[in-house]
Amino acid sequence: MPFGTVVDPIFASSYSDTIVGYTRCGDSAIWTGHYLAAESFRYAVTADSVALTNVRAALAGLKSLVDVTGTDVLARCLVPMSSPFAAGINSEESANGIHASGQNFWAGNTSRDQYLGVFFGLGVAYSFVNQADVRTNVQALATRMLDFLTAHAWSVVMPDGTVSTTFVIRPEEQLALMQVGKQVNPSAFVSAYQSMASNLAGLTALPVIVDAGDVRDSYFKFNLDAITFYNLIRLEADKSLLAQYNAAYAVYWNAIKTHMNPHFNMIDRALIGPNGTRDAQTAAYLNQFLERPRRDVYVNLEGRFPSCVSADQSCNPIPIPQRVTTDFLWQRNPFQLVGGGSGTIEGAGIDYILPYWMGRYYKVVGDEDRRASDHR
Repeated sequence: MPFGTVVDPIFASSYSDTIVGYTRCGDSAIWTGHYLAAESFRYAVTADSVALTNVRAALAGLKSLVDVTGTDVLARCLVPMSSPFAAGINSEESANGIHASGQNFWAGNTSRDQYLGVFFGLGVAYSFVNQADVRTNVQALATRMLDFLTAHAWSVVMPDGTVSTTFVIRPEEQLALMQVGKQVNPSAFVSAYQSMASNLAGLTALPVIVDAGDVRDSYFKFNLDAITFYNLIRLEADKSLLAQYNAAYAVYWNAIKTHMNPHFNMIDRALIGPNGTRDAQTAAYLNQFLERPRRDVYVNLEGRFPSCVSADQSCNPIPIPQRVTTDFLWQRNPFQLVGGGSGTIEGAGIDYILPYWMGRYYKVVGDEDRRASDHR
């Protein structure tokens, strides 16, 4: 987190420890939100002061992504103008639009993904970190971001007036963001949430049915579904609304439940409750993840597994240790046979610590495996 939010280092070579740049800045907001969630669960389990420090740092970083734009729209990432790595990041993110603000550059064209990741982290932090300053800061940031979205008819509008994306087509995502708002600032958002839910709850399954229609294309959509449903269902008390949300969730879960994904499994554990078979598999999958490389080595499994649909797609989910290298494994197509890079980019490991600390909190894994807290 060299600039306050998660970006991945680029090393001089696959065997070097010399950092020559940073990458994946365009997804800095979503993964910082996931990191905030991971450290919030860690704090809930351990009361570790380091975890609390990390929670506060992640919150400050997310606030900086809203402050830097000057309009309360969320930036994808920011980098100080004085950084020797600014030129490389700006070049990589040029398609998203690079803006200058004070002493920083920031990347725009912000997607729904970035907002959903941030609100996922905010909802978890508010629930599981019982510290007054954390809750106050979560409330303030969530309120600013929701006020912006509602003022712009649920569209993400850049300072120049261009619209980068909209939540209008995703009623379940609108409701999940507003659900967090209701949680952290009820006086401002309870009435608005109730009105929205009465109009949109019956539509929540429709976009998820579309997502589930193809389990290979744009696989990241399933991570967005998972983090959306986590707060939407977890924070809902109305039985009628819950029935509609759970029906939509069932569509998502039935599409991905065999994909050997401990992150998705932990969302299911949190929302549905214990299941001996699923929970044992989750613990095994987490151990298998530790066999993976930390850097983006090239992977080509063509010919090693039967292919379906296309030559670069396996028929069945690939074992976790052998899957292609990436930033956050659980948002990547588990059937993908080819991928990765040259071994110079190191992942942040949030795809391990998030399901691990969720597993600790929900008692799916125990504290006997010290590799988890010590390794990262």
